[in-house]
Amino acid sequence: MFPLRPGPWRRALWLALAMGPLAAWAQAAEGVPAAPTASASAPAVVPDTAASAPSAPADAAAEPASAAASDAAPPPAAALPRLSVDAPGDLRALLENNLDLARALKLPEAGGLSDAEWSRLIAAAPAQAEDLARTAGYFNAQARITQLEGGGAQPLRVTLSLEPGPTVRIGRVTLQIQGELYDLAEEGQADAQALRQQLEQQWALPPGARFNEDAWGSAKTAVIAALRSAGYGAASWAGTAAEVDPQTNQVRIFAVADSGPLYRAGEVQISGLQRHDPERIRRLSGLAPGTPLTEARLQDYQERLRKTGLFDQVTVSMDPDPEQAGHATVLVQVRESQLQTATTALGISTSTGPRASLEHVHRQLFGYPLTATNKFVWGKSEQSWNGELSTYLNEHLQRDLVGGQVDRLFTDEDMVISQRLRVGRSTEHPVVERLDYLELDTSKECTRDGGQYINCDTLKAVSADTDRTWRKVDSVLLPTTGYTLSAQFGSGLADGSATRRGVFGRAYGRLTMYWPVGGWYTQGRLELGKVLTPAGVQVPDSLRFRAGGDNSVRGYAYRTLAPTTSDGGITGGRMLFTTSVEVAHPISDSLPSVWGALFVDAGRAADKISELKPALGYGLGVRWRSPVGPLAVDWAWGQEDHRGRIHLNVGIAF
Repeated sequence: MFPLRPGPWRRALWLALAMGPLAAWAQAAEGVPAAPTASASAPAVVPDTAASAPSAPADAAAEPASAAASDAAPPPAAALPRLSVDAPGDLRALLENNLDLARALKLPEAGGLSDAEWSRLIAAAPAQAEDLARTAGYFNAQARITQLEGGGAQPLRVTLSLEPGPTVRIGRVTLQIQGELYDLAEEGQADAQALRQQLEQQWALPPGARFNEDAWGSAKTAVIAALRSAGYGAASWAGTAAEVDPQTNQVRIFAVADSGPLYRAGEVQISGLQRHDPERIRRLSGLAPGTPLTEARLQDYQERLRKTGLFDQVTVSMDPDPEQAGHATVLVQVRESQLQTATTALGISTSTGPRASLEHVHRQLFGYPLTATNKFVWGKSEQSWNGELSTYLNEHLQRDLVGGQVDRLFTDEDMVISQRLRVGRSTEHPVVERLDYLELDTSKECTRDGGQYINCDTLKAVSADTDRTWRKVDSVLLPTTGYTLSAQFGSGLADGSATRRGVFGRAYGRLTMYWPVGGWYTQGRLELGKVLTPAGVQVPDSLRFRAGGDNSVRGYAYRTLAPTTSDGGITGGRMLFTTSVEVAHPISDSLPSVWGALFVDAGRAADKISELKPALGYGLGVRWRSPVGPLAVDWAWGQEDHRGRIHLNVGIAF
C-alpha cells in the first residue's frame, strides 16, 4: 500500500514495461487477458464491435479494487498516481476517458488499490492505448511510458505518449444487396432499382474516406435504416467485414445487406375507438391492399389522423412478423378527445388591451360527423364571435365548412363593426393547406368625435376567394428555422351607402422566414397587399389594409398607419407594405428560454403608391419561449411620431 518504496517497486515496473511478453505472462498469471497486439506484416480484420470494446477490462479492474478496498483503509488521495497523456487532441480525450488506468483513478475506491494492481494497470496502458487508437483509425500507433517520477511520500507521476502515425483510409468497397429488394430490382421494378442505386451512391465510406469505428458503425446503420424506411422492415446485415492492411494504411470493406421481405399493406386494425366510425378512420389511410408500407406512408397516415382533431394521441405502426409481410397488419392505436371541450383564456395586448376568451368545441354535433367550434372574445377595445361548422376530414384530406364572424373594434379615431359569412372547402395536404370559399362581408365604419361616432358608412361585398398556406418550420409553436408563406386571392362585387356598386379584386401575401446565424436567431417578414377597384367603388374594412401595432410596425398605435378621411378619421387603405427584421439571443445559459431581441420594422397602408412611404420603428425586447408559445415585451421608437411605445403580447390558456 502507499506510500511506495521508491527503489524495488520502480525497478520492477520499468522491467515490466520493457519486457512485453513478460508483462503479458504476468497478467495471465493473475487471470487478466493480455491486451492484443497488431502484426505489421498481416492484415487485421476489424470485428463488428463498439469502439469502446478495448476498455472493457476496466470493469474487471474495478472488482479486485473493491475487494482490496474492503481489506485496507484507503491512503490519502495525494498518494494516488497521477496520469498525463501526451497525444493529439482527439486521441487524448479518447485515452483519458477509456484507459483502464484513467478509469481506475476515477473510482471512489481508487485509494484501496494495491501497489501490484497499480503496476499492472500502468504496464497495460501502452497496449490499451494502441488498441484505442485503432478504433479511431490509427493502425500503426505507437504508445509508451515516457516518464515515471515520484514514489515514496510523493505521488507517482506517469506520462503516456502516443504517436498515432498515418490514418487508415478506405481502399475498396464491396456492397451487395440480397433478399426481395435484389429480386425486384433484377425484375426491373423501378422503385427497387432506384433504392438499390441510392444505397450504393449514398454509402457513407467511399474509397479515400477516413476509416474509424464510429464511421464504420454509422455507415452500416444508415443502410439498414434506409431499407426499413423503404418498407423492408426486417432488413439486417448478412455479413460485414473491414480488412485493414497496416502496411498500406488501407481498408477493404465487404458488406452484404439482406433486405428481407417487402412489407405490404393488409388489414387496418384500430384500437381505442369509442364513438367514431372505424371505417371512416380506415379510409383515411390511403393504403390500398398490397401497397408497400414505407415509413413515409405510415407517418402520413398518422398525420392525417392527427389533423382530424378527433384524437389526443395517435400511433400508427405495422405488424413486424416477416411471415406476414405480404399482407402485414397496419396497427392504429388512438385515444379519443373528449366529445366536448371548453377553454378559457386571459390575455393582454397593447393593441387591443386586456381580454378574456371562451372557446367551445363539439366533435360530434347531434351524433353526426360534424365538428362545431365557437369562440367568444371580450376585450377593452375589441369584442368578437367566431364560429364554424365543418365535416370530418375525408380520404381526400378535404372538409366542407360554413363559418361566421362578428367583430366590433374601437380605436381612438374610429369604430368598425364587421360581419362575415363564409361557405367553402378546405384541403389539408402535407405541403400546402388550401381554402376555397364564397364570402359575404359587411362593415359599418364610423369616425370617433369625442364620445360620439359620426359619418358612418355601410359597405357590403360578395366574393369568391382562395387561400394558400405553405409551412416548413422546425416547430409550429416555437420556430427557429424554416419559413411560412400565406397568399390570398379574391374577386367579387362591392356596394356601399356612400359609394357606387362595382367589381373588385384583392391579393395579399405574407412571408416569414426563420434562420439561425451563429448563436443568434433571425426572423424576417415581408407583407404585401393590394385591392383593385374602379373609381368610386369601395370594399368593406375587413378587405382593406391597415398597419401599425403588434405584429405589424411597432412604435405606432394599432391600425393607425393608414389613410385619413376628410374629417380626420382613419380608414383602411387599398395597398399595404410592411417588413421587419429581428435578431434574438438567449440572455444567459441558465435561462435558455428567455431571449433578448433587437428589431427594425417599417411599413404603411395607403390608397396611392405615392402615399406608401414606410414609417420606421425600431427597438429592443424580451422573449419568453413558454410552452404555450412566445410571449413578448418590446419597447419601440416610432421615428415618425417621435415617441416610444411599450408593446406587450401575452396569452396563457388554462
